[in-house]
Amino acid sequence: MEIDYGKLTKRVVFTENDHRHAKFLIKLKQDGLTQAAFFRQILSGYVEGDERIQSFVDQHKPQSKKHKKKVRQRREAGQAAILDHGFSEEQIEDLYDLIAEEHPEL
Repeated sequence: MEIDYGKLTKRVVFTENDHRHAKFLIKLKQDGLTQAAFFRQILSGYVEGDERIQSFVDQHKPQSKKHKKKVRQRREAGQAAILDHGFSEEQIEDLYDLIAEEHPEL
C-alpha cells in the first residue's frame, strides 16, 4: 500500500551531455518508452526493492567486494526468512522500515 504525502508531484532533474542524451532517446524510441515512463519504472523498481535493479545498484555503488558479498548474503537470507514465515506485504514493509531505522548504514 502506497502512502501519498506532501506534494503530489515532484520534479527530478539532472544534466547529461548531448551525445549520451541522444543515445538515450534513440534507445527509448527503440523500446517504445518515454523518458518519464522509463524513470518512473526504474524509480518504482528501486524503491520497491526489485532484485534486478538492486543487483545493478550493488554492482555500481562504491563498496569493497567483501562488503558487497555480505550485503547480498544478508538480503538473500532476509528474503528467504520472510517467505518462509508468510508475512504480508504490509508486514514486510514495516520490517524493512524498522531495519532502516535501527541500521541506517545498511
